[in-house]
Amino acid sequence: MLLCAIAAFGLMFAEHRFTRMDEVRAQLTTVVAPIQWMVSLPSDVLTWGALALSDQRALVEENRRLREQLLTLSQRAQQMAHLTAENVRLRELLQAARRDEMAYITAELLSLDSDPFTHQMVIDRGRRDGAYVGQPVMDASGLVGQITAVSAYSSRVLMINDASHALPVQVTRNGLRFVVQGTGHYDRLSVMHVPDTADIRVGDRLLTSGLAGRFPQGYPVGRVVSVEHDPGEPFARVIAEPSAQLQRSRHFLLLFPPAPPEPRPGEALWDESFTVVEPPQELQR
Repeated sequence: MLLCAIAAFGLMFAEHRFTRMDEVRAQLTTVVAPIQWMVSLPSDVLTWGALALSDQRALVEENRRLREQLLTLSQRAQQMAHLTAENVRLRELLQAARRDEMAYITAELLSLDSDPFTHQMVIDRGRRDGAYVGQPVMDASGLVGQITAVSAYSSRVLMINDASHALPVQVTRNGLRFVVQGTGHYDRLSVMHVPDTADIRVGDRLLTSGLAGRFPQGYPVGRVVSVEHDPGEPFARVIAEPSAQLQRSRHFLLLFPPAPPEPRPGEALWDESFTVVEPPQELQR
C-alpha cells in the first residue's frame, strides 16, 4: 500500500511538473481499458439481464392482455353472428307470414323428442298464447307440422316427416292432388297412390291443397326429387323432400286460419246433406 501511495504521488507530481506525462497517460489508458471493461462486465451483464427480464415480463403481460381481448372480441363476434342469423330468420318468418295476411304468433323450439321412431318437438307457446290442437306450424321455408297436444305454456308438434302424419297436397304445375305421408326421415316424404300415368315430374312443387280443412291452402310442403315407374305396377313411387328446414329451424309460426263460414239459415252442411239416392224401380229390376 505504501509503495502504491508513493507511486501515485510520484505520478501526480510528474504530471503536474512535466507536459510529456499526457502522452504517457494516454498510453496507460489504452493499456488499462481492457481491465476496466472486464471490471465493468459483471455490472453490465446484470443490467442487461434485468432489462431483458423486464422486457420479457412486459411482453408476456401484453400478450396475456391481447389474448383476453381476442377472446372477448371473438365471443362478441360469435354473439353478433348468432343475432344476425336470428334476425334474418325472423325476417324470413315475417315475410312468410304475409300470405293472405293470416294471423300468427311466433314460437321457439324447446326440445326434440328423443325417440328415434317419432318426429315430434316441443315449442314455447301454449294454451295461454292461443295455441290449439291441430294448429298448423311452419318455418320460413314451408310447413313443419301441426300441434297435437297443448299445455298452459308449451305445445307438442307432430312434424310432417313422422311416419304417422299425412296431408293433402297439390302440384303447382298442373293442379294434381295427392296425399303426402312422412317416412320417418328428415329429408324424405312419400307421395302416396300416384297413378303410373300421372303427370308428375322431378322438380314439381307441392303445396297444401286446403282440402282437409286442417292446413290453409298454398303453403309449401316439398319438392319432388324422385319418380320411379315399375312395369306392371299401377302406382309409381314418388319421393319428395320437405321445403321446411326440419333439422335446423328454431323459430316457427303458429298460423290461425280463418274459421270456415257458418251455414246460412236453412242451408245444411255437406255431411248433413249427403244422402244415398235409391235407384228407380226399373233399374233395380
